[in-house]
Amino acid sequence: MRWLSIGLLAALSQNINALQVRRDTPRDELQYDAHYFEQKINHFPNEELFTKSKLSNGTFKQRYYFDSSYYKPGGPVYLYISGETSGPSRFSNLQTGIIQILMQATNGLGVILENRYYGESYPFKTSTTDELLFLTTNQTIADNAYFAKNAVFPGINSSLTAPNTPWIVYGGSLAGLQTALTIKVYGDVLYGGIAASAPINVPVGYPEWYNPIQKYAPQDCVTRINNIIDNFDQLIAKNQTKAIHEFKTLFGFEALTDHRDFAAAIADPIGNPGFYKSNTWQELNWNSTYGPRDFFYFCGNVSDIDAPEEITQVDYALAKYTRGEPWTGLGSYANYIKKYTRQLCPSGDYNSNECWGTQNASAWADVANSVTRSYLYTSCIEQGAYIDAPKEGPTLLSRVVDTSYEQQWCTWAFQPGTSNSIPSSPDVDAYNAFGGFNFSADRLAFIDGDQDVWNDLCYHSNFAPPRTVSTDLHPELLITGAGHHWDSYGILDVEAEPQFIREAHLWEIKTVKKWLRGFADWKKSKKP
Repeated sequence: MRWLSIGLLAALSQNINALQVRRDTPRDELQYDAHYFEQKINHFPNEELFTKSKLSNGTFKQRYYFDSSYYKPGGPVYLYISGETSGPSRFSNLQTGIIQILMQATNGLGVILENRYYGESYPFKTSTTDELLFLTTNQTIADNAYFAKNAVFPGINSSLTAPNTPWIVYGGSLAGLQTALTIKVYGDVLYGGIAASAPINVPVGYPEWYNPIQKYAPQDCVTRINNIIDNFDQLIAKNQTKAIHEFKTLFGFEALTDHRDFAAAIADPIGNPGFYKSNTWQELNWNSTYGPRDFFYFCGNVSDIDAPEEITQVDYALAKYTRGEPWTGLGSYANYIKKYTRQLCPSGDYNSNECWGTQNASAWADVANSVTRSYLYTSCIEQGAYIDAPKEGPTLLSRVVDTSYEQQWCTWAFQPGTSNSIPSSPDVDAYNAFGGFNFSADRLAFIDGDQDVWNDLCYHSNFAPPRTVSTDLHPELLITGAGHHWDSYGILDVEAEPQFIREAHLWEIKTVKKWLRGFADWKKSKKP
């Protein structure tokens, strides 16, 4: 008994010290201890797709973090789905963002669950095609339900497992889709969810990614780039190899022999297929802490009416190919790429996979665990939504880029294994079969931004049915002037936020409070 008492005293001392550190640390700088959950590798032992693999048995360590600073007995648990990144990179959601806002409003506890195959939550030491078999949406959402039914939060003296405690799920982007599916499939376990910028209806190719930029970006900049790309595409169509080389050289990218790689490289500040290096339109944010203004700096350079003569003269460098007409803005565009974009690849080996070259097949075949490999695999088997150029109309990305550009990366990266191989094209029905634009589940809220590049895959897509009715069970909100899951960010003072973000957060608080009032009745209905 004496040994036990000393142990308890030591634990109590550690808790007091930890609490003191937390009190003394500004909330936006809080760090969280990692915890590990014994997660099943395979949740579906009767499905041949998975059981044919010798790897289907066993468990792996799934990392999670939690914040109980606002928790009071009886409060809900907010599960933030980490998505396609590591758990620590989502700390801001516990510190100052949407989870902090909801925790404070409802005396809740917040937890970040790191997705399988991201951060430190890899089932295997490498990511071969066979080992990636268990990276599917249905396995991922099953993780959420199994975790909610079995999670332990050290320092909390009572069980907070679902469905006896109300669990509210939040996710943005891919995690938003996973949130929606979690509530759709496991709504008997997890009580509700907020799906932000969730791609619920995906095609294989997604040229509409550029539509909000075409519409909302500074139009002098947009028009100049559209015209320059039109001229470049005409050179391609006419196979004017000398002119094409001259054009590439102006940007300092003559080493990019594949025209698609070059097209992606000069679109980097805007956003391009694959893995761009710039802070683009998508990275803009109402909170400057998280969203640099680089896109507007880029556009300001392209449309600069006071550019020096040595820059503006470049507009005439290729005029002989357009009947003497200058390529207005070409000098400024090319100068920006040379001066700023190229610096994002310090090696200067621009045709390598570490820069903008994508044609080294062996580089894609590296089986080391990585965010890039995991996300590419999901895109190749289920998600699709390959960013490509529109077939007609103005474009910010050269029309040489089509879906085959990204599909070839899939072929190179994921050679057939003994128990797994990727499809020749993504099986987008893995997402779309749950309802597409008609997706619905009780206590599932959809929230989107009308200027988000991914919005045409989301609930408020321009291709979706008109959204005219929002109810307590099926609430929805489109945030005016907002981008990609902008509601996930906060500043510890909702009333001081820009008006449409403020109102979105107040709406989310109100929505969740309505749900929580009905939890006791819902819980009773679950008892046999």
